Amino acid sequence: MKAILLAGGQGTRLRPLTLQTPKPVVPIFNRPFLHYQLDRLKLVPEIDEVRLSLNYRPDRIEQVFGDGSEAGIRIRYVTEPEPLGTGGAIRFAAEGLTETVVVFNGDVLTQIDLAAVIRLHRERKAKATIVLTPVDNPSAYGLVETDGDGNVQRFVEKPDPSQITTDLINAGIYVLEPDTFDRIPAGQPYSIERGYFPSLVERGETFVAYAYRGYWLDIGTPAAYRQVHRDIMDGRFDAAPFPTPGGDRIVIASGAAVDPAATITGPCFIDTGARIAPGATVGPHAVIGRDAVVESGAIVSTSILWPATVIGPEARVTDTVLATGSRVGAHATVTGLTLGTDSHISEYSR
Repeated sequence: MKAILLAGGQGTRLRPLTLQTPKPVVPIFNRPFLHYQLDRLKLVPEIDEVRLSLNYRPDRIEQVFGDGSEAGIRIRYVTEPEPLGTGGAIRFAAEGLTETVVVFNGDVLTQIDLAAVIRLHRERKAKATIVLTPVDNPSAYGLVETDGDGNVQRFVEKPDPSQITTDLINAGIYVLEPDTFDRIPAGQPYSIERGYFPSLVERGETFVAYAYRGYWLDIGTPAAYRQVHRDIMDGRFDAAPFPTPGGDRIVIASGAAVDPAATITGPCFIDTGARIAPGATVGPHAVIGRDAVVESGAIVSTSILWPATVIGPEARVTDTVLATGSRVGAHATVTGLTLGTDSHISEYSR
């Protein structure tokens, strides 16, 4: 069985973090985001290859993941000649496949039991199975209506309040049969949500839903990106480097230099090579990246520092994401910002 990961977008909602770093490589703690999706796929031994459908900076992604041997699963790269939309990308990446395909949206972080979804797909002899997940406000998404047997009946894009009949939306995870892909026009932009899925309903083909009410997050915005770090640190999502709940939830990697006179409050993560000076305060919910520096008297809380960032003496950083190489000058105050690579905040700025 093969899996297709749709990772061709430019990550515009995550800008400026993705201006120089493609979204699959954006770090969650000290691991590229894509690793968390690969971890989920590896739990299904039947999946022996992952095809990455790419368009934006594919060279950078291949440089990080290689052939997949380090990640523990074979990776094949399929680069779209131009953006083909979700449906077009699936057809392009699935060229030559005849076996069942698992498809993952490149923004999704979840703990779903993929093997259970595949079992349902096979038990129902479905042409397609879609995973649905509940949200508090379906009007911001496209909701999916099903009948009592879990058959998909209708898609409603951006419903107004009078159209909201369910809290379940498309979770961006599918199990599909390639013999249905001939309806997707080759080499043209095409939406799986607006074209392919409605065609299954119109033709009366077996199209079933798997309702999942566990952890699911679209990490495509800076707010969600900060949220996933909090969720892992707080134990709502079980993943490295916080694999088990309990304890002080302070993770300090080997090779980090934390002065005994610094104050470290959990939950927090300090990566290898980072330096925390005497009198500095880190945490709670702080992530200090590889080779980052927090100088004396500085305070970093509820923030994510990518590698090689520097927080100057007596500076204050809260609710902020700083990309690689950024610097915050002495006595500056930074709150609620997302700053791209090599950003500089001058001393005493607010």
